[in-house]
Amino acid sequence: MIKNISVSFFLLFSIITSAQQGTSSPYSFYGIGEVRFRGTVENRLMGGVSMFPDSLHVNIINPATYSTLKMSTYTVGATTSYTKLNSFQKNEKAQRSTLDYMAVGIPLKNAGFGFGLIPYSSVGYRIRNEDSDGIVKRYEGTGGVNKVFFGYGHKINSNLSVGLDFNYNFGRIETKNIQKIPEVQFGTQELNTSDLSGFNVNVSAIYQRKFNEKLNVFGSVIYTPESKLQSRNSRIISSVLYSDFYDPQDVDQLDEIRNTYTIKLPSKITFGLGIGQNKKWMLGSEVTFQQSSRFGNRTDDISNVIYRDAVKYSLGGYFIPDASAFSNYLKKITYRGGFRYEKTGMTINNQDLKDYALSAGLGLPLGGAFSNLNIGVEYGRRGTAKALLVEENYTNLLLSLSLNDRWFIKRKYD
Repeated sequence: MIKNISVSFFLLFSIITSAQQGTSSPYSFYGIGEVRFRGTVENRLMGGVSMFPDSLHVNIINPATYSTLKMSTYTVGATTSYTKLNSFQKNEKAQRSTLDYMAVGIPLKNAGFGFGLIPYSSVGYRIRNEDSDGIVKRYEGTGGVNKVFFGYGHKINSNLSVGLDFNYNFGRIETKNIQKIPEVQFGTQELNTSDLSGFNVNVSAIYQRKFNEKLNVFGSVIYTPESKLQSRNSRIISSVLYSDFYDPQDVDQLDEIRNTYTIKLPSKITFGLGIGQNKKWMLGSEVTFQQSSRFGNRTDDISNVIYRDAVKYSLGGYFIPDASAFSNYLKKITYRGGFRYEKTGMTINNQDLKDYALSAGLGLPLGGAFSNLNIGVEYGRRGTAKALLVEENYTNLLLSLSLNDRWFIKRKYD
């Protein structure tokens, strides 16, 4: 199994770091693109909450939970998204399928660790605009930032666990802007490339204790200090043969312009509270504060956006009718649901960008008592059609596989 996981890791690594387009949002034009949800499908189906200790599922949001793992776990997740883009002038539809993460969690005595790969942000937009004078403008963007992480969680005592993870962020973003004026032979193209890299860390703690004979209460805090990304930028301006029916062809170009820009990734802190009965049900809520006002773009020539401090509220949980049922499969299914509301911190054309979603899904046991298939749906809305902006109504179909096994068992017989 370890060999198969190693092969899967490098396969997923090659796919994620290739030209996979992880978003179709025009808002990915700003900053380093659309910042993706870090957690697993199981977290996402519960509105994104992450304070629950779990002995069978890897929780890559909260490294303190690695100390609660009882079995080695391999998990992979994917999303298919359907988006309706509504603006004052036109409506469009978009569809995309992405691999979202791969992670491995391994338990130790009073501790545990995990590692994996996830997309951190994605850029993916294609916009064409023609004004009343016949001037055509096209904007295209691809790429994003990926994250390799390693986390460790340690159990201080039966109630308190702490954790820390290290992340290396890397990626490339390419944007292309084209303008064609009628009765002018050639169009003008600006090609920008940004190669990004940097490190950051997350620290967390989870406290749990019995409220009474059946109920447990949980408290959690996750903190991400401010960090930096180095953006090595390249800009090429050229005249091109332009047509709507084929890619622009360079005719002449100016000398390449290179510079290095430092992007600040804002600090973030999450507080969570939850209550529930072990292997039966859990309900939790989280609030996340992010200093997005300290965020920066890849370049200094984007002027219609203002960054403010962001806040996100999450509520969710799960229910298992009877985890020990042998004859009734439906009673062993895990039912999950959640809600989130987020002020993203971006203000574009004096309009605050907000995002909210409802989610629900199932955890289906596979074969033995521990591995499972998780499926679900998330429906949400982001943005607004006011001030010449775009309202996105999206439906995400979520799928993940969590495989559990016991590794590194000392054999009694050869």
